[in-house]
Amino acid sequence: MNKWEELDKKYIWHPFTQMKGWLENPQLVIDRGDGVRLYDTEGNEYLDAISSLWVNIHGHRRKEINDAIIAELDKVEHSTLLGLINEPSAELAEKLVEVTPAGLDKVFYSDDGSTAVEAAIKIAFQYWNYAGHPEKKDFINLGDSYHGDTVGAVSVGNVEVFHKAYKPLLFNTHRVSCPSFFHSKLGARSEQEFLQMLLQELEDYLKEHAQHTAAMIIEPLCQCAAGMLMQPKGYIRGVRELTKKYNVLLIVDEVAVGFGRTGRMFACNQEDVLPDMMCLSKGISAGYLPLGATLVTAEIFNAFLGEPTEYKTFFHGHSYTGNNLACAAGLASLKIFKDDDVIAGLPPKIEVIRQHFAHMQAAEFVGDARQCGMLGGIELMQDKGQKRPFDPALQMAAGICLNARKYGLIIRNIGDVIVFMPPLASTAGEIDEMLTRLTKSMEEIFAQFRGQNVKTFSDPCAF
Repeated sequence: MNKWEELDKKYIWHPFTQMKGWLENPQLVIDRGDGVRLYDTEGNEYLDAISSLWVNIHGHRRKEINDAIIAELDKVEHSTLLGLINEPSAELAEKLVEVTPAGLDKVFYSDDGSTAVEAAIKIAFQYWNYAGHPEKKDFINLGDSYHGDTVGAVSVGNVEVFHKAYKPLLFNTHRVSCPSFFHSKLGARSEQEFLQMLLQELEDYLKEHAQHTAAMIIEPLCQCAAGMLMQPKGYIRGVRELTKKYNVLLIVDEVAVGFGRTGRMFACNQEDVLPDMMCLSKGISAGYLPLGATLVTAEIFNAFLGEPTEYKTFFHGHSYTGNNLACAAGLASLKIFKDDDVIAGLPPKIEVIRQHFAHMQAAEFVGDARQCGMLGGIELMQDKGQKRPFDPALQMAAGICLNARKYGLIIRNIGDVIVFMPPLASTAGEIDEMLTRLTKSMEEIFAQFRGQNVKTFSDPCAF
């Protein structure tokens, strides 16, 4: 055990981690990164197939972003947005309005995805009060939704393993069916029939309850932390039409799916949807520094305008709101998107993923290999015909992910779903190599299971 692992185990409490297992097992210590590769303290090289938990867009140590942060650091490291303005936050707000769906005109900065969602929930609640409808205070969310870990964000999420400990703290929401056809129990014979069932369910609820519903929140196209659950084509457009029809705000959480992950700049662009609010984080600073943003329409913003004695103020904020260095990184990232024409270069990379996933789909223990642009999930099942999962105690996906490290691959799982989300900067060849290494690890663990030479693969940090 090197000194960094020793210090870590002595002092650090890791997120989403069973610390008993963490303390008992050897752990990887990352020393540096370069492009889409990470290197440990022993000098071993790994391809970063999860973008350092979905945040890295343009690769590690990207010179343009490094230089932008250094240039801003030579001026000032941080200045508050409470009563002051700073240059990079103003410029980044302009650029975010330019690249997001037309009509999202105002930017509220926060620190991460959870706080971007928390802000959106509070804005929606206050908006209806200021608009003269204080009775509109309830929220609709999707089954198996995840929107972060603050109390408000947890309240509009319902991934049981993440949230059951906090139920007494949460406010109630109305949950509609998870829009994943593969996991549906609605009895639909086709994805199109499933789509109609989903939209009918939502409309039936809105007909009766829209008068006291403030907003609906969705993660468009793919529910990432729920296990990469894909939605049928037309779903987000249908939800937008119904929420508009019944005068309910639509909040889209693009924290994970935004900034090119689905093959377009934002998931909403796939179906030309204009939400009332959009939550951003992760890729907003290309993985360099914590930053979140909640974009809203002018109509929502204007409801908060008034005289000081009216107290029409959004009573929410953070010490590091609009941090100079994080916003400088965000500006440099957006410039790379433009200069390198990043979105236009994605189709060949997406095709490599499609080909590998088609091959994986035929594997004996792969129930579903699903993809949306540059992100995907490989769901393992002991009996794919009956959709019968593995015994959770086996931790099959965790075992594959840990085993992949000996092939030089960093990848993670959510339960028995292996998540693949490489940096957009990955070449087609690098993506091919990532998935080839993953396939090797899968085949090795599957062979052990077939031969009954199987054990529990302990990963204390597995979601």
